Amino acid sequence: MWVETNALSPGCVLLRDVKGKSHRAIIPKHTVLTEEHITVLHKFLIEKVDVSEKQAEGDKQKEIQTETIKVATHPTTSFSKQYQRTVQQYKKLFAKWQSSARIDITEVRALIIPLLDNMEEISKYVFKLHHYAKKEDYIYHHHIAMAILAAYIGYKSEFSKGEWLQLGLGGLLSDCGMARINPTIIEKETMLTEAEMNEIKNHPIYSYQFIKNVPILKSDIKQAISQHHERLDGSGYPFGLTERKINRYARIIAICDTYHAMTCERYYKQKQSPFKVIEVLQAEKFTKLDPEMIQLFIQMMTQFSIGTKVKLSNQKTAEIVFTDEKKPTRPMVRLKDNQIIALENYPDLFIEVLL
Repeated sequence: MWVETNALSPGCVLLRDVKGKSHRAIIPKHTVLTEEHITVLHKFLIEKVDVSEKQAEGDKQKEIQTETIKVATHPTTSFSKQYQRTVQQYKKLFAKWQSSARIDITEVRALIIPLLDNMEEISKYVFKLHHYAKKEDYIYHHHIAMAILAAYIGYKSEFSKGEWLQLGLGGLLSDCGMARINPTIIEKETMLTEAEMNEIKNHPIYSYQFIKNVPILKSDIKQAISQHHERLDGSGYPFGLTERKINRYARIIAICDTYHAMTCERYYKQKQSPFKVIEVLQAEKFTKLDPEMIQLFIQMMTQFSIGTKVKLSNQKTAEIVFTDEKKPTRPMVRLKDNQIIALENYPDLFIEVLL
């Protein structure tokens, strides 16, 4: 029988899958509803559900075999091939720059624009870019990922296509100056010395020197390349600029740079869960990073997490069924036994790994 969601009570048994806009089952049929299930239904604005006329006996939930929902946790083969091909081509370009070759912007555009040109396809995988990167090739993946993320933020901000493509080029070239740094520093597997870190901090200047005479790049993008490690509170480098002097493109690239770096494994840094990184970004949105762009970035990233399989800090696996934009790192998840829990109610429990 069909019952309005407001009239449901714990113990009701679903007779049909409850599906959201993605057409995935939010709650599968035969589930014995709990208070948290009912909360999920309200969050998804489900008005009515089909339930059995008889409730489950007592409080004991029956073990129901439900069909496993297949969720793509890694990018599709076509996107993967195009991405990997782009990374390999970029490695060759970067090697030329390491040999003191000038940047050929026509060659750079031919490399990256075909990858950026299908935003609808990219939109499915921006949350999963960190899966590609290995610490041995991190720097190449990082530059390509920054191009994708920066262009996508521009796209979602309703910039013109020409503007978000420029932003993508800026993301790609913001670290091109790393080509002037001794490879032994870039590939070092232990913590950098103070002198080595100071040399790394020069890379925005080196990047600007590489691209300052490139005619196709707009002056604002060139400025952003030199500023992408600056922070609103003046704690960034290389110039220690504060909020009013940092342009909006630099602010966007800074977010992309921080997010992707923290979610990838590097030689002397362990990767972190995107949800942990988003919490860091939230904490810094009023001091170091642009709050408006951080909010857009968080909304952009968390909307793709519905259906994602995760491992929790208690080592249990679960599936994300609902995210709240006000608390994006604390979604509702469904465990293997169909129990739904809201992580905001469990402060010691968090998402450890995306599967």
